Amino acid sequence: MRQIVLDTETTGLSAEQGDRVIELGCVELVHRRLTGNDLHLYFNPGRNSHEDAIRIHGITNEFLRDKPRFEVCADDILRYLDGAELIIHNASFDMGFLEAEFGRIKQPPLKGRLAGVVDTLLMARDLFPGKRNSLDALCDRLGVDRSTRTLHGALLDAQLLADVYIHMTRGQESLLSTEGAVSSVQRIHTKAVDLHRFDLPVLQADDREAAAHEAVLMELGKACGGKTIWRVSTDAVKAVS
Repeated sequence: MRQIVLDTETTGLSAEQGDRVIELGCVELVHRRLTGNDLHLYFNPGRNSHEDAIRIHGITNEFLRDKPRFEVCADDILRYLDGAELIIHNASFDMGFLEAEFGRIKQPPLKGRLAGVVDTLLMARDLFPGKRNSLDALCDRLGVDRSTRTLHGALLDAQLLADVYIHMTRGQESLLSTEGAVSSVQRIHTKAVDLHRFDLPVLQADDREAAAHEAVLMELGKACGGKTIWRVSTDAVKAVS
């Protein structure tokens, strides 16, 4: 699967009130590995950034004056993002700004061109309820080095978020390695044994074992963002019945 870890910096907090994207940083993952095929762009927003925003990202109005407008780069951005799953921290913020930018140039909604959007803030709230789940807090909690981050920057934040995402979804790696082990076993030629002549006992799990099993499923479900196939199948059966 192709995934793009994405972050933006903006002139302010409200796309609805005309704030614009001034920086886009994207990091590509293929099969959960960094490819180096990153995208990093600055834009002239046609308006000044709010002072509070500049204090956060450090990108001055003067620096942006000779940068291209968003619409000049729009086709390149769409080609890069097309068909990918986006991974974003607080996705509603960045997606709101990007949709506003593409809407200004009469492009169809970006979300329709994507395989999906993963919000790592929602994922972190499920994994670490009641704790601070900013990108800085997650880096500290998960042991991700953020020593070079003195100001917010879209590309650096995307790189850090990619590392955070891999840490938060490590449960998927164990599932993948298990699948690989099964494939290896299946390639071994064994002599078939007719089990019909054996009276095989059926051992039911007791309450303690069933509770432990459910706890493991809950942890895997959290690591996978609630998209585990056994939950989807169970919910579908309940809906039918």
